Amino acid sequence: MSRLWSDLTHTLSPYVPGEQPRIPGLIKLNTNESPLGPSPKALAAIAGQATGDLRLYPDPEATELRQVLAAYHGLDPACVFVGNGSDEVLAHAFAALLKHDAPLLFPDISYSFYPVYCRLYGIEAQTIPLDEAFSVRVADYRRRAGAIILPNPNAPTGVALPLADIETLLADHPNAPVVIDEAYVDFGADTAIPLIAAHDNLLVVRTFSKSRALAGLRVGYALGHPSLIAALTRVKDSFNSYPLGRPAQAGAIASVQDEAWFRETLATITATRARMVEDLTALGFETLPSRANFVFTRHLQHSGAALAAALRERAILVRRWDAPRIGDYLRITVGTGEQTDSLLAALSEILNA
Repeated sequence: MSRLWSDLTHTLSPYVPGEQPRIPGLIKLNTNESPLGPSPKALAAIAGQATGDLRLYPDPEATELRQVLAAYHGLDPACVFVGNGSDEVLAHAFAALLKHDAPLLFPDISYSFYPVYCRLYGIEAQTIPLDEAFSVRVADYRRRAGAIILPNPNAPTGVALPLADIETLLADHPNAPVVIDEAYVDFGADTAIPLIAAHDNLLVVRTFSKSRALAGLRVGYALGHPSLIAALTRVKDSFNSYPLGRPAQAGAIASVQDEAWFRETLATITATRARMVEDLTALGFETLPSRANFVFTRHLQHSGAALAAALRERAILVRRWDAPRIGDYLRITVGTGEQTDSLLAALSEILNA
């Protein structure tokens, strides 16, 4: 039936999400989901929405959620936009803010959805190589740019950019939108949110999927100057006026209000990450400095493809890209302590074999 496709559809190469197989005893460390689960208060709030009110449409402006997020981040509600996961928020940003006569700039090793959005929306892009340490060099972005998008920490590397570098980037491009994708920022990087007041070209995009363990709820949001939020809203209301259902809004509100659970789970995950890196190093792995809930690592004597396949045979999933510079690297989600022990035992067995 491809004869009925539009010309655009024929040209698309869709984003490929992490594998979601059904394997008995699976240890799933390939999609950066939280190993600890969401706030119990969030779960109760979601369950509380299972009433007859589901016959009614949700608030299209997610007013209460935006107010809660605004208060949490010290902003005005007019500076907050919410959507169906940060991927949808990013999609709206690409359509509303990132298509200009000059090219969109982003790293050559980065979130693989960015080039997909560029093809979908017909956006000219230039990729800027990371340096030898897989870090962003802000000086390399001092060129003609219609807009810039960077994940911080970067994905899949986990390497974070200092806040001072982001401020330099904004100052270098005062008339270009700069989107900082902070999907993993809560695990140890510096957020760019404090820069919003001084930079009307900055949009910060965040998600409830990682640090708040609500990937299945699909809630994302953006923070920025009201003019940027208005642009996102215009696109949203031309696409889907009701992106967040009642359970999603209620669960997200309760999650933000449970700060104790949030901090406790972050501390657990970052402590497990530190132990994981130490033990990987002892096994001969070389791991990039991560500020995310995953590590990006390689073994100099073993190919990434072989290691990933051997782990899969042991029902342990990790993620790998067959791409220049990173083909031997594995991206491994930080799991529970028990899952981490199983991963390390499996790698030790594979290397000894």
